[in-house]
Amino acid sequence: MVPFAFLCTNQAGAISFPVMKSILLTTALLAVLAFGNAAQAAPKTILYAAVGTEIAQYQLDPRTATLTKQTSVTLPENVQEAWLHKFPTSTFLYVAWSNGGASYAAPRNNHHGLTAFRLDPQTGALLPDGQPAALPARAIFTTVSPDGTNIITAHNDPSSLTVHRILPDGTLGPRVPQPASLDFGIYGHQVRADPSGKTVILVTRGNGPTPAKPEDPGAIKVFSFKDGILSNNESIAPNRGFGYQVRHLDFHPSGKWAFVTLERQNQLQVYARNPDGTLGAAPLFTRSTLMPTTKGDPSQTAAAIHVHPSGRFVYITNRATEAGGENTLAVFAINQTTGEPTLIQTIDTHGQTPRTFTLDPAGTLLAVANQTGSLALFRIQANGHLAFIHKTDVETGPDKSLFWTAIVTLP
Repeated sequence: MVPFAFLCTNQAGAISFPVMKSILLTTALLAVLAFGNAAQAAPKTILYAAVGTEIAQYQLDPRTATLTKQTSVTLPENVQEAWLHKFPTSTFLYVAWSNGGASYAAPRNNHHGLTAFRLDPQTGALLPDGQPAALPARAIFTTVSPDGTNIITAHNDPSSLTVHRILPDGTLGPRVPQPASLDFGIYGHQVRADPSGKTVILVTRGNGPTPAKPEDPGAIKVFSFKDGILSNNESIAPNRGFGYQVRHLDFHPSGKWAFVTLERQNQLQVYARNPDGTLGAAPLFTRSTLMPTTKGDPSQTAAAIHVHPSGRFVYITNRATEAGGENTLAVFAINQTTGEPTLIQTIDTHGQTPRTFTLDPAGTLLAVANQTGSLALFRIQANGHLAFIHKTDVETGPDKSLFWTAIVTLP
């Protein structure tokens, strides 16, 4: 075999210019191809944000957190909530919409439903799939059972749950009739299916007192769940539910605890979670979500909550409707033995009324949906602290609030 070096040299033993040029061009071409293949192989990250009837799709660059709007879909009425569910071969987004509730200046409250979208695996585009399902009242939250066979929707007025089948192809099926004896409490605000699939948890907020009306008590209502049918299991209501305006709940990935926010009390509570999907009757820990210098008043409320995928931290939004209050994210470190939360950071959301927020699946980015018109992006650091990156303004109005957001990573 003739050595490659010999073929590349001239009579004097030096590499000839034409050969050298060919080598350099080949090397550069291989580098470009390698970079292109790596870029193609890199997963695409998409952020969805709902304003009024529109769900906008943004390309999210994980390195810079830059948002580039790509396309959007329009629902029949304002988006109230949505839930992403990954099936073995596809991902669906189930969207609850209504012309009732706080997203309208003058709600008509007579048109409510669910729509299923299949995510395009290459682009993240939302593709309507199947027929929408009618709902009896405004949906305030919706979730999918762990096995992907049912979608459960919470309603606030009247407080209730509805269950619909999810067909094998991911589209919406018929409504599942429920027993008449179910105890739905007062003002359902969120529903979550326990990871075991054995229970469904309805978080009922109750109502704060007004000059014309006394306080309505809140509670966490736990239902047994089998074949799409609910049955009463337990009701958690410390102090008979008074001073207990519970709003949202999230599970710890270890399965040991559930973390909940108390809206009017501006508190975080931790409950033991049992293997059968029930919760402890009393909180293990109660912590304020506010900075010590913040004065709690009716205009200051705790809102959404998410546990970090690692289970080491939990994040909560604080909302203020008057000047001088907190529009912040509260960051708590979680003791991995006891579940005890410790406040380690409070950071401004760079907007007003942070109704909801989302984390990317890797737990490296957090996006806050400030209801009055901005998406704020934060980097999640190794110690759980948040570093503000930038915000993107979105157009809102009396009937166009920024009500929901989520981040998904495509395969």
